[in-house]
Amino acid sequence: MNTDLNRVIQKLCGAAICTALLASPALARDKPNPLGSARQTKSDVAGLNAPARILVDVWGIPHIYAGNEHDLFFLQGFNAARDRLWQIDLWRKRGLGLLARDFGQVYAEQDKALRLFLYRGDMNAEWAAYGPKAKTYADAFVAGVNAYVADVRAGKRPLPTEFRIAGTMPDLWVADDVVRIRSHGLTRNVASEVKRSLVACAAGLDADRFRVKLEPAWTTKIPDGLDPCSVPKAVLAAYDLATRPVAFAAPKDQKAALAHDPDKYLTQADQQRDTIGSNNWVIAASRTATGRPILANDPHREHSVPSLRYIVGLNAPGISVIGAGEPALPGISIGHNGTIAFGLTIFNVDQEDLYVYELNPQNPNQYRYGNGWEDMRIVHEKQQVKGEADRDLELKFTRHGPVIFVDDANKRAFAVRSIWFEPGTSAYFGSSDYMTAKDWNGFLGAMRRWGAPSENQVYADTKGNIGWVAAGKTPRRLNFDGLMPVPGDGRYEWQGFLSLDELPKSYQPKQGFFATANHMNLPPDYPVNERRVGFEWSDSARWQRITDVLAANSKVTLADAMDLQNDDTAMLGRRLVKLLQPLSSDDVNVKQGLDLLKPWDARDSADSAAAAVFEVWIANHLGPRLLKTTAPKAADLIAPEASSIPALVAALESPDASFGADPAAARDQILRDSLGTAVADVASKLGPDASTWRWGRLHVAKFDHALMPLADKATAAQLSVGPLAYGGAANVPRAATYRRSDYQLTAGASFRMVLDVGNWDASRTINTPGQSGDPFSGHYRDLAPLWATGQYVPLLYSLSAVEAATAEAITLTPR
Repeated sequence: MNTDLNRVIQKLCGAAICTALLASPALARDKPNPLGSARQTKSDVAGLNAPARILVDVWGIPHIYAGNEHDLFFLQGFNAARDRLWQIDLWRKRGLGLLARDFGQVYAEQDKALRLFLYRGDMNAEWAAYGPKAKTYADAFVAGVNAYVADVRAGKRPLPTEFRIAGTMPDLWVADDVVRIRSHGLTRNVASEVKRSLVACAAGLDADRFRVKLEPAWTTKIPDGLDPCSVPKAVLAAYDLATRPVAFAAPKDQKAALAHDPDKYLTQADQQRDTIGSNNWVIAASRTATGRPILANDPHREHSVPSLRYIVGLNAPGISVIGAGEPALPGISIGHNGTIAFGLTIFNVDQEDLYVYELNPQNPNQYRYGNGWEDMRIVHEKQQVKGEADRDLELKFTRHGPVIFVDDANKRAFAVRSIWFEPGTSAYFGSSDYMTAKDWNGFLGAMRRWGAPSENQVYADTKGNIGWVAAGKTPRRLNFDGLMPVPGDGRYEWQGFLSLDELPKSYQPKQGFFATANHMNLPPDYPVNERRVGFEWSDSARWQRITDVLAANSKVTLADAMDLQNDDTAMLGRRLVKLLQPLSSDDVNVKQGLDLLKPWDARDSADSAAAAVFEVWIANHLGPRLLKTTAPKAADLIAPEASSIPALVAALESPDASFGADPAAARDQILRDSLGTAVADVASKLGPDASTWRWGRLHVAKFDHALMPLADKATAAQLSVGPLAYGGAANVPRAATYRRSDYQLTAGASFRMVLDVGNWDASRTINTPGQSGDPFSGHYRDLAPLWATGQYVPLLYSLSAVEAATAEAITLTPR
């Protein structure tokens, strides 16, 4: 390394950190230092052990350089507070059930629900479950958050705008807060258990095939001892409150904003099967243009501002890693270090069950278990409520989990058993274990400890190896399948958990690539009856398109991978268009629909008129018309769910006796009638001239901050980003789920990453709408237009590349 660089770094960072930085191969460089043009800021920080620095590049991505491990994770917490303080503070208050203290009594029920789902087990076992450094990382991270919060509370740093709008102050943390919070994680399928019971009660269990296709092929039955009609529609009200985001509203609208609507909740929960997940794939060196592996990942979650994920680079002696994580957690979960790359998507393990109990008529705090009555565990906690005296919260638990609903009239109680209550299942926190692995075996070692969410983890390394492993805490159910609620009397118990070796994996796959998209990817010979992992998966349409494209290209480039992440080809659309080909009609609307869809290329592009008709058709017209014929008693339960479309398409392709005496003719009439009403619907929204119809006129991305209802008009406008015309839909690689009411985008890929494994600076990424949580920062919204048009920014790794792109250099010294 040249002497000029040595002098520059010495001047920037101070002697204590420089020895470590200059000795790190991952940070070596041989170009003149360009930092003179960057904005220079300095800050002293209480709790920092040695001088350090944060280089923020022109896209708002911070790259942290510290002289020791403690300072690195301390500064990750400090920087998260610097950029996302409102977001992480609200995450903590929500997770711990502390909302009513800041925001008033209307949040008291949500607090109670949230506290039901906290981890309440042995904290020593909890910390040990994540690996040897988990507690050390969390302690340092929390100390960094607290250092920033303490300065804000003391007036040494500015109070972010969001706290001024809400009239609150940020809190100090303890390390246990990071892992005890569970309710932000993704498990499944308790809502579907309830929905299946409702369908079974209304129309018989067979009607549920129109709602969701069970995979692998499986026939469920009503568990012995369960009356499906005994499951109340609102049984998951507390679960809904515990897992939803915090909603803010003007005082007159607060109760409505926080109310539980069981129909809406169950519909949205079912839709998450196809909307909350990810795409990822890994390509061997033999199938890329560069001769190096490519790893791509674009997780799909509900869109928000600030973004759910935050991109950061972490560098200290012995650790150099970059990628995206959750801003309130130490480490990163999707990215790479100097040797390996990693990415994740949901692998649909069923990690929760609803239990139904008979209550003792003489004692409502006892439930039948075995041949006797068992006492509920009752916990009393103090709840602070703004403007009121403290309240006493009474929380009840059975041996399986929290009691979420009591049917007093029928002497029944309902509780949720979830892997959340097992050690080591704080969502994504296990990434602090695998992000420093150096090879496949080290990666697998961390995966053995991975708890939640259950994931398809893909892997690549600089030696050219690639792999996939399914990981997550997986209940072993031997005498039931987890598809319906079960009596809690002891007949239906988990028999421990499957080990990592009992879940599928692949190393150096023969086809030279491996892709996942939340689809059913258990191997054909997997012993499903002995290992009932789960039966409800996303439709395979995204995966099918991805694998078709990858299989047809033996020299994939990074540009190809980015194009594939933004591919809007609708495989379900191709299947439905095939059914339309022989049809004709004299009806003007039906004819117009057929004329648009028969030649359609099945691409949900923003400028397509056919895509507008297709999506309106499947979202609001095809399902209700089909179910009116095939399962009228279940139509009101199933038809509102766009997520049922894969199951409905399968039914249309193979019409059976449920369609009537002439199934094929009935199917064709359903297609015509529903398409005609869809065309009329599009015309009512976009005007009578079909030449002006565009999917992007309906399907727009708009990011509205949760606090907008409390802000003044000017600030509310500053808090919002968009609208932006956007292509895609739920079941295409460019995942973009929308509201059925107005087609506005609600979920999809907020973060994308494509890695050139080994030539790390060539890697690309995008976050949306921006990296910063400060609505007055340029990085609050700057990435949204790039994201909307399928563009990326560099994910820089080497010090030389980072320095060349630095917009702000922050020098930090101990106070």
